[in-house]
Amino acid sequence: MSINDNNKRGKRVMDIASVDEELAVVLQSFPELDIWTDLNLTRKRGAEMRAKMIGQLPIVEGVESDDYLIPQVDAPEVLVRVYRPENKVGLLPALLWIHGGGYCFGSVEGDDNMVRQMTKTVGSIIVSVEYRLAPEHPFPAPLNDCYTALQWLSDNTDSMSVDPARIAIGGISAGAGLAAGLGLFVRDNTNLKPIFQFLLCPMLDDRCITNSSYMITDERVWNRHSNLMGWKHYLDKDKTCEEELYSDVSPYAAACRALDLSGLPSTYIAVGSVDAFADEDRDYAKRLQAVGVETQLEIFSGGFHGFEFIAPGAQISKTARDCHFDALRKALF
Repeated sequence: MSINDNNKRGKRVMDIASVDEELAVVLQSFPELDIWTDLNLTRKRGAEMRAKMIGQLPIVEGVESDDYLIPQVDAPEVLVRVYRPENKVGLLPALLWIHGGGYCFGSVEGDDNMVRQMTKTVGSIIVSVEYRLAPEHPFPAPLNDCYTALQWLSDNTDSMSVDPARIAIGGISAGAGLAAGLGLFVRDNTNLKPIFQFLLCPMLDDRCITNSSYMITDERVWNRHSNLMGWKHYLDKDKTCEEELYSDVSPYAAACRALDLSGLPSTYIAVGSVDAFADEDRDYAKRLQAVGVETQLEIFSGGFHGFEFIAPGAQISKTARDCHFDALRKALF
């Protein structure tokens, strides 16, 4: 396991004063938001903000995309957007990408520019999943949608010119949490064999009991309160884990609950040091390594949650993205 972490547990001060200098400047422009009182309004405003931000970015050339609707039994169709690098022939590897948003927010459209950049840089096919959101659709509905997309990808490798032996799963934040749960689910219940897990700041532990989970309270970033609320809605609980620690949570919902991590594919985990998930992500990486799963852990000193895509111009963000995409490229090619 490769670990780049200059902040050792017990010595790290997880507060906003620890943020990278360039990121801190960006953070000063962030408003403090109440995202939970009116989820629909938050989703609407979030989509508007993302559209405005994306509109200021250069168009990603050299990537084509098509949308597909996948039928499900006794459930709505699942939308997937398939991205392909132009002018590439032959079989290509593929990544099933799952967007973030605390299990309650986010969309394929919101990740569109980022996924186009990833497709162009890495050179693989990427299938992005529009899964159902909590609280309207708690676990296992989002996981079922992601599994449907993975099965569809596996069943259609010929028509999409995908190498069936080079399929990976991944995502960011809650999407990475879904990818980790999906990895456990397919290991235990199917014959599917993803070769790689690509987990960016994964949301893995509903218990929220690590040191870092307590230390992020700033309302301009994903903080402890948002984390508690996201898990409450995803798990369809009446109370947050801060009020009642639940014992009946499936490891397919919260991957840190899994007792056995053996047999999982090689894994890349990356997170900023000023992230509520820093400790749970480190712990998960160490547990994977302990059972022989090839694991690369990258902890970026001074990075808050999702910094590399929220503040893409900062040097730490460029370094992180280069590291992410290099790991994915090496795993798939």
